[in-house]
Amino acid sequence: MKRRKLSNPLALAVLTTLWQKPMHPYEIAQTLRRQGKDTSTKINYGSLYTVVQNLEKHGFVEVTDVERQGNRPERTIYGITAAGREETTEWLSDLVAVPAREYPIFETALSLMGVLHPDEVTRLVEERLNSLEVQAASARGGLEKLYETLPRIFLVESEYQLHMIEAQAEWVRGFLTELREGTLPGVKGWRTFHETGEIPPEFQDIENGEDRPFEK
Repeated sequence: MKRRKLSNPLALAVLTTLWQKPMHPYEIAQTLRRQGKDTSTKINYGSLYTVVQNLEKHGFVEVTDVERQGNRPERTIYGITAAGREETTEWLSDLVAVPAREYPIFETALSLMGVLHPDEVTRLVEERLNSLEVQAASARGGLEKLYETLPRIFLVESEYQLHMIEAQAEWVRGFLTELREGTLPGVKGWRTFHETGEIPPEFQDIENGEDRPFEK
């Protein structure tokens, strides 16, 4: 994937919003909220003005007008440039076509969970599964209502969010079953470590850096 001059997803959201028409930053923020983009993109509205300025610096947006209304402060209107349209198209194309390696915090927690006792992890995973099931039910209900008023093309990101919640819940459910039944390979050594404080012999090779199939 090409290294971009700007990588903040908010910059991409601003570009696609300005593709609709020129706007001042406050109107951009209102439009992002109204169109629900803050549910699929982590948006820090406090940094929106800085993002717009950075886009202008790189030639992706430009000042098209300055509004003056009575005693109100001036409002600078920004529009997307030809370079901005090209950047938006290339950036979106990359994101849609090329799977990026992301680092969800849950993966981090799973990779480090050995410091917790397996019984505690079982309890915590049960708690997570309950939360995921509630989230899925809520998202499913919300989507069903939205389908009544909006074309599906405007809801595909919400569908994807629901699918990912359900997929995670399915995996967590299976993992929880293995924890409860004690069938997870290595769980006995994990439990022994917490009960004795000693690394089990079967883990020694792993500690020495051997037999790590995904390590490069």
